[in-house]
Amino acid sequence: MKIRSRHAVVARRAFPMLGAVCVSALVMGCDTDDPLPGFLGPEVPDIVGDAVAFGIWSPSGTDTCAASVHDQYFTVGPDGIRYPTWHPPVDPSTGCTFGHEHGRDPSGSDLFELVGAIPFGYANQHLEAGGFEAPRHEDHVGHKVEWQNDMVMNVGGTGSTVVSIECDVLTKMHQGTHSPDAFTNNMHEVSYHIRCSDGTGFSATLLTPIGTAGELVVGCDRDVHIPAGVANPPISPNGGGKRAVPEIRCLEERVINPEDDRPRFDSALRESWEISARLRTESGHTLVSFNPYFQVMDPSRYYDSSAERSLARPLDLCYRPELAEADRCEALAGDSVAWDDPRSPFKGVRRFVDVNANRVRNEEGPEFWYTDALGHNGRTEPFPGSIRQWVAQRDNSSLDLHGRVMGRDRDYDGPGVRAPN
Repeated sequence: MKIRSRHAVVARRAFPMLGAVCVSALVMGCDTDDPLPGFLGPEVPDIVGDAVAFGIWSPSGTDTCAASVHDQYFTVGPDGIRYPTWHPPVDPSTGCTFGHEHGRDPSGSDLFELVGAIPFGYANQHLEAGGFEAPRHEDHVGHKVEWQNDMVMNVGGTGSTVVSIECDVLTKMHQGTHSPDAFTNNMHEVSYHIRCSDGTGFSATLLTPIGTAGELVVGCDRDVHIPAGVANPPISPNGGGKRAVPEIRCLEERVINPEDDRPRFDSALRESWEISARLRTESGHTLVSFNPYFQVMDPSRYYDSSAERSLARPLDLCYRPELAEADRCEALAGDSVAWDDPRSPFKGVRRFVDVNANRVRNEEGPEFWYTDALGHNGRTEPFPGSIRQWVAQRDNSSLDLHGRVMGRDRDYDGPGVRAPN
């Protein structure tokens, strides 16, 4: 479902062939009197400062790009602040490597001309100004983009295709899978944009709490919840959904001592971040709800309470003699490499997204709402720390529109890519 705009919306360096004509994600438009649905407004702001998320990456290990090269990939938010955005793992101008990737190039999405370059860390930046009494900062490498054009949707959640509806979906999730962060911290930034042939659509950017702060759910046994420590920030609210993370018992049962003597890294290491997100008005009415599951098949970490910071590395298992020829380990060909070496088979590059349900209840409008960084307290006028969201004038609750999987067959490995990623 191609949605075209005559206005190019680009990042400064990521798309130099278009030039820095317009900026910003949160669906900001260019100089026009008739912005398309989802555009934030006609004015392109001057740069007034840098986001906390900007400029925090620096090379280490085997990375060959300088920080100055990395910082040329940015976009400007509607607040006039400079944010990092998507870039390829290899800088095309110099050929140097960044050592990390951000998923699928968003410029291929049919929504890109409408949405623009996604600013990483926008919701985090405005969290405190909107009334939340603590900051939440996330690292740079965890921001991951995924999208799908012309996705055929299920109606009623049953796989029915009696009504043919197609949607374009573009997402960005902060999903770091290398550190202990997600063991305890449940607030993570998501940007989610969807436009459908039946008129369903919304653009949402928020920090969403996933599961319970301070605890994780064991990936191979969802009934087991582990208190893993104090969340950062400690006042993080509990949310719906789950952060299902691999734990030592998963590795014991499926890799170290499998019943059939066939190590199964995929099932043991699979992470599933199951979101239950909403945009709500000040009165508590739910304008939008969506619950995508962001899944990773090759994280570079698992939880083990006996390890330092409870952080264990699956790569270490490959150096056990009985696992040297396991499916993931045999690629090492007997070489001894560090967990953050590009040759490691565990670096978080195999991911996919279950799009799941997308519900809109905004038939009476308006299309533009201002919420805080958690997606709450939606009003029709801006307030300190508010984020402008776009919601179609639509009520699709009778359809119960469900999306399918996107990205299952994609692998985002590339030259120099390594954990942390």
